[in-house]
Amino acid sequence: MTNFSEQEIKEALNNWKVIISQYQMPDAKKAVIQIFNSFGPFFALWVLMYFTYDYSYWLTLGLAVINAFFLVRIFIIQHDCGHQSFFKSKRLNNLIGLFCSFFSSIPFKYWAKVHNHHHGHSGQLEMANRDIGDIKFLTVKEYASLPWRKRVSYRIFRSPFVLFGLAPFIYLTFSNRLPTFNLKGWSNVRRSQVINNILMAGLYALLGYFIGWQKFFLLQIPIIFIFSIIAFWFFYVQHQHEETYKEWKHNWDFVVSALRGATHYRLPKLFQWLTGNIGFHHIHHLSSLIPNYHLEKCYKENPVLNKFVTSITFKESLKCIHNNLWDQDQKKMISFQEYRRQYKRAS
Repeated sequence: MTNFSEQEIKEALNNWKVIISQYQMPDAKKAVIQIFNSFGPFFALWVLMYFTYDYSYWLTLGLAVINAFFLVRIFIIQHDCGHQSFFKSKRLNNLIGLFCSFFSSIPFKYWAKVHNHHHGHSGQLEMANRDIGDIKFLTVKEYASLPWRKRVSYRIFRSPFVLFGLAPFIYLTFSNRLPTFNLKGWSNVRRSQVINNILMAGLYALLGYFIGWQKFFLLQIPIIFIFSIIAFWFFYVQHQHEETYKEWKHNWDFVVSALRGATHYRLPKLFQWLTGNIGFHHIHHLSSLIPNYHLEKCYKENPVLNKFVTSITFKESLKCIHNNLWDQDQKKMISFQEYRRQYKRAS
């Protein structure tokens, strides 16, 4: 647990913009290499899945698990393009981002708009900002004020089976297809979402026609499903860890939110590579203009950025499953069991 005050963090990082500025410059060579070593294996594995389908579907599913990680890597490219950090050219970022979206099934401009809103408001407790680009959570006081039916509904949603099984797939296949968020000035974004849906439907119809509907969906859906679980899990442990940062807007601070509200997810090198360095999430939140291929360099060269962050391994991150409610008094996420023990008896 970090023992530093917000003031100490802000004082230590008073020159954070100068520190990160040298890492914000896109590198075309690294970007192109990442495109090739992400899409190349994805296509190769998809073809291999196609040929193993009639031999052993279990083998096909095993390959789907591996390919889902390459889809994560493709999505990280889309993600960076949405931040306009992957290439220098805005037009190239938009073209590559749109191309990636046909693989991830996540509409490019709509998701980028939602996600950029998240970056500007991450950790703010106001509902208007909390629910945009984040996984739904309630504070202890909000949960305590709910009627029992809504408490049951929330507990079901926060159960591991729903939160990391059903919810990710629903989010990818339905939530991103509809204009869930309809903020002022988003008309062009909503229009691009409709166009993306039409293009996606056309692409799937074409592939289904030539490959065969059943075969195509039995090849593609497992990849999308596993990818959605991985993506949801990462987003969850990076923002709803026990010692995260949540504040009302008038007390909220951008730098503190980046360093306390996001984790450093320490993964084995292979999985760090497959997930596009997104484990250095505190640095990414400090500056979304740093492309993923510069995040590790920034991390290694600037220890001050890592002094205040919650650093967790995969094994340690499994405990996050029980983080269900934000306790404003203790400034941490707690489980339903902790809620019963600490608050139910008191009432």
